[in-house]
Amino acid sequence: MSTTYSISDLAKEFDLTTRAIRFYEDLGLLQPERTGPGGRNRVYSGRDRTRLKLTLRAKRLGLSLTEAKDIIEMYDSPRDTGAQLQKFLDVLAAHRKQVEEQMADLQANLDEIKVHQREAKALLAKSELKISKPVAKALATKPAAKAVGKKAA
Repeated sequence: MSTTYSISDLAKEFDLTTRAIRFYEDLGLLQPERTGPGGRNRVYSGRDRTRLKLTLRAKRLGLSLTEAKDIIEMYDSPRDTGAQLQKFLDVLAAHRKQVEEQMADLQANLDEIKVHQREAKALLAKSELKISKPVAKALATKPAAKAVGKKAA
């Protein structure tokens, strides 16, 4: 007899909500058996557990759930393994290209932020210098002004 899992077993093992697992079921990624009155209880097989694990791995890689489903279903079918692996490589290559483009965009954004930070720091230093010059000048001239004022009196 093969091992079966309840929805709460899988939720606990993979740190998911039962709602997330039902969502994956709605997408056709999982196909539990239904038991109990009105088929209200879900019983997940080892195959469902593996499919859930692969789905979560695909999500971590940044693949869409549709891409995950396509890849997972490839492995369920009795087709040629070479074609399956090539499809998987094609999906990964396309996703890698997309991630690299996003990284380039993020790096450009980060570089622009650094430029603005340098400019803002330079402007701040300049404004602090302008503020401190008059203060220094006023401090330097006040004693002289008092001395001048005393001479005039």
